[in-house]
Amino acid sequence: MPPAPGRPTGTVRLRITVLYTGLFLTTGILLVVLVYVLAAHAPLPEIPPAPSPPPAPPAPDGSGAIPQPPAPPPTAAVPEGRIGGQRTIDVQRLLVSSVLALAVMGVASLALGWLVAGRVLRPLATMTATVRRISADDLDRRLAATGPDDELKELADTFDGLLDRLERAFTAQRRFVADASHELRTPLTLQRTTIEVALGDPGATSGSLRDTLRRLLASGEHQNRIIEALLTLARSQQGLDHREEVDLAAVTRTALDADRESPAIRIDAALAPATVAGDPELLARLVVNLLSNAERHNVPGGWVRVSTSSGRDRVVLTVTNSGPAVPPGRAADLLEPFRRLGPARTGDRGLGLGLSIVAAITRAHGGAIDLHPRREGGLQVRVTLPSSAAG
Repeated sequence: MPPAPGRPTGTVRLRITVLYTGLFLTTGILLVVLVYVLAAHAPLPEIPPAPSPPPAPPAPDGSGAIPQPPAPPPTAAVPEGRIGGQRTIDVQRLLVSSVLALAVMGVASLALGWLVAGRVLRPLATMTATVRRISADDLDRRLAATGPDDELKELADTFDGLLDRLERAFTAQRRFVADASHELRTPLTLQRTTIEVALGDPGATSGSLRDTLRRLLASGEHQNRIIEALLTLARSQQGLDHREEVDLAAVTRTALDADRESPAIRIDAALAPATVAGDPELLARLVVNLLSNAERHNVPGGWVRVSTSSGRDRVVLTVTNSGPAVPPGRAADLLEPFRRLGPARTGDRGLGLGLSIVAAITRAHGGAIDLHPRREGGLQVRVTLPSSAAG
């Protein structure tokens, strides 16, 4: 059972202390054993012979040598067995003293290890207390660790980065739910108003009622498109269940041969084989959304250029269109659900989900998407995916 919040168990601190003390005692025991072995088996030093007395100097008057005091008697030789016994006693005293010193230092190392481990782990306790105060509604808190650039600070900085990503994800989720609710509520409100007006008209004819039903049908179709787009977005965000080899050039050619939204828009295609491993339905949706977005957000008499190419380990799908100018700093906003850049890019048929679905499908296939606003107006969307050979 996990420990209760706010109740320190000290497990890591205790383990560090035990490990530190164990290493100290192991090293100390090895040192004591080494000293004992060296002291017990080292050869005894040889006792040098006693020096002989110097010769007597001659007397100053030449009468002969000056009489010297009698020489001390020679020192008796110490028996070798007595030296060995004394050596054994000294080695035993050294061993006892070393063991006692090691025991005292072991206790001291235990206390010092406990204090040092507590000091080292103190930042972790601060991080733990801060993390416990963080909730889904309070993601703006950060650890903001200070001190030397060590492993603990790196851990705190990494966790702060995780909180940044979580905060952005929660904010995007809340915005998505609010936008999706608004987009779904608008057709419902329109339908309700249309029905109330028809019911409140005492002179309604069969023709006016048919017109009302047509408007309701169109509103229902709009709702259906929103729901299908949301389901596609959710499916692409869940990842891929299976992969097949898909030629983006063939998928793009099929999309170009289908019914177009704006036949007046000129389309130039340069399609080279570009094979990827992925979900055929999602990749087809990616191409269709890019082409539809390029045609929808265009100008009268405008154009669209689409190309596919492949390299050693990646394939590239590029769709460029003329159209209204896109502020460079806001191009990335187009990848968010229901994000539009004003009436010029909204139109009457757009759902605000096209490029967000493209981005989700691209990420699900391990690719990247780049948006580059054109100075003359319009947008270039570049999708890069791993080729089937790289997989």
